[in-house]
Amino acid sequence: MRVLVVDDDEVFRTELAELLGDDGHTVAVAPSAGKALAALEEDEYDLVLTDLKMPRQSGIELLREVRARWPRTLVVLLTGYATIETALEAMKAGAFDYLRKPFRADQLRATLELVAQERAFESPAGASRDPLREASALAASGGHDVLVIGDAPQGPRKGISFQPLVPDAPSQAVDQVREFLRQHPNGAVVVGGAERWLAHHRLEEVVGVLDALRAELEGHGPLRVGFDPTKVDRSAAVALGSAVAPDDTHATLEALANPIRRKVLERLGSAPATFGEAMAAAGIDDSPKMAFHLRKLVDAGLVVHTGESYRLSARGSAGLRLLVDATFLPPTGTAGNLAFPRSPDGEADERPRRNPRAPGN
Repeated sequence: MRVLVVDDDEVFRTELAELLGDDGHTVAVAPSAGKALAALEEDEYDLVLTDLKMPRQSGIELLREVRARWPRTLVVLLTGYATIETALEAMKAGAFDYLRKPFRADQLRATLELVAQERAFESPAGASRDPLREASALAASGGHDVLVIGDAPQGPRKGISFQPLVPDAPSQAVDQVREFLRQHPNGAVVVGGAERWLAHHRLEEVVGVLDALRAELEGHGPLRVGFDPTKVDRSAAVALGSAVAPDDTHATLEALANPIRRKVLERLGSAPATFGEAMAAAGIDDSPKMAFHLRKLVDAGLVVHTGESYRLSARGSAGLRLLVDATFLPPTGTAGNLAFPRSPDGEADERPRRNPRAPGN
């Protein structure tokens, strides 16, 4: 994991970096929020571990800046002054978690394991699709003219237009789609290789382009985004799925992304639970933290709070199935947005594939 440690205490900063390095993480350090922001502008990090109390710019202020500019980077606050108020302020501002100083090495490792679980929230195996077949299915439905942004096969395809995917200029896709929709009000879009954008641009930039494409297609057809799963890590795959998901699915994904909330949802799948039972299932002993996560589940419509009991809503039951079946809700037909891993054949080969489980294979 790529970790940025931010603390104005040089001794603590060095010792923490050494501990993380010994555990196999790639670590950089910064003595202030300003230096941390400069480091984030130069490189990508999975996690920022930052002190709460620092001169000039606090950890909360740094947290807000990171969440605004690098929303896929998780932030854990480190503090010797944690109260219910500061804990809730940190979580509401977007902190993934917080640790009270002094903390033990096993507490830090437990938090990092939760971070890894969130970043590993992924699509199921065997969910790969072929972008060209995806486009053909949308066109064959009779409801959509389809624009494929990616490599074009030889020969024309009925109902399908092609534009090149420019690896170093993903924003061009927004103009391509906007022009296509002027001529094709029922247009749908299939992106053939988002990993080529990711090779040249930060994940946040690519997610921003996908957000813009989804907005352009509002009231038109669906957006389907293919990526090579061998070139896109798991957390990036989840980010792509979240970017193209409709707002209600996006809210579900945000609620489910945190491993603490997933554990609570799984517990409620067995039976309603009290606050204490939910906290035990989550494996934490911090009441303010537990209250925050339960509130997120309630606000997302996944959990209902009645009296002293928490239970799954109908949407929560669907979310629980989502934990087993997929990272994001895949459309069942030709309606709805989707990000999907590309099949190894890619776009160029439409020959029928043999069933590897069939006799003789």
